[in-house]
Amino acid sequence: MAWRGVHISQPARLTHRDRQLVVDQEDGEVSLAVEDIAWLILDTPQVNITGSLLSVLVESGVAVIVPDARHHPAGVLLPFHRHHAQAHIAHAQIATSRPLKKRLWKALVVAKVQNQAGLLDQLGRGRSVTTLRAMASRIGSGDPDNIEAQAARLYWSALFEKFIRADEKDRRNALLNYGYAVVRAAIARACVASGLLPAFGIHHASKSNAFNLVDDLIEPFRPFVDKLAHDRAEESGSDTLTVGDRRYMAAILNRNITLGRERMTLLAGTEAVAASLVRAIENSNAALLTLPSLDGAN
Repeated sequence: MAWRGVHISQPARLTHRDRQLVVDQEDGEVSLAVEDIAWLILDTPQVNITGSLLSVLVESGVAVIVPDARHHPAGVLLPFHRHHAQAHIAHAQIATSRPLKKRLWKALVVAKVQNQAGLLDQLGRGRSVTTLRAMASRIGSGDPDNIEAQAARLYWSALFEKFIRADEKDRRNALLNYGYAVVRAAIARACVASGLLPAFGIHHASKSNAFNLVDDLIEPFRPFVDKLAHDRAEESGSDTLTVGDRRYMAAILNRNITLGRERMTLLAGTEAVAASLVRAIENSNAALLTLPSLDGAN
């Protein structure tokens, strides 16, 4: 299983040789086995990459993430035909009933709110933890009362002081957005690898969004990103993200999480969640969807 993340932040020429990613920079050359690489971030415009390497990366299912001029992830290169039952799974996904979608969305929102409570528990925010867990217990099929939004208002006020989620000048938001974008790319990779079509969501249904399903599945993973952003924000730093900040947040994919009874990296967790969604859809059983857990004991 691929496990390595590669972050390129200095001028480099990337080529392919004998199933190896060859990174040629001013201070020398490094070779890495392509089969070990799960994600590659090209965090500088001064990168030359060969067509043969791109071909090998896409065939191997590597998520190649390309940032914009502000170094924020802007796109991801994903492969076609990564699953032997692609057409079967796609048809099942498209035919998913509305009641099943509502039950799946409930499971995702419950897991998200419980994980938000778990993070606050780790940080000693006792009163808010109790309230969030009570909210999670009241979430109905499809979350008709929009408890997700109610929980979010309480959660952000308890997690950060004097915080506005929409404030683009707040360094904490920059950390959050970078981490979310990296996890979003990993989930897109996992969906494709499981034969799912990222554009067809469970709850999200924007006509202009090619990753509606990804934006559904990311919800219970968000508190893991929030934890890293909170810890990083406690350290002194510039208003804009440094290379160190970006590498710190990208390393979220190698952090351990709990999924069911197992411990695994968050990257492996995205793959397990996507695979469990396929089982849930094929069997019309939302209980088969396995989601990550962040509790106060971790």
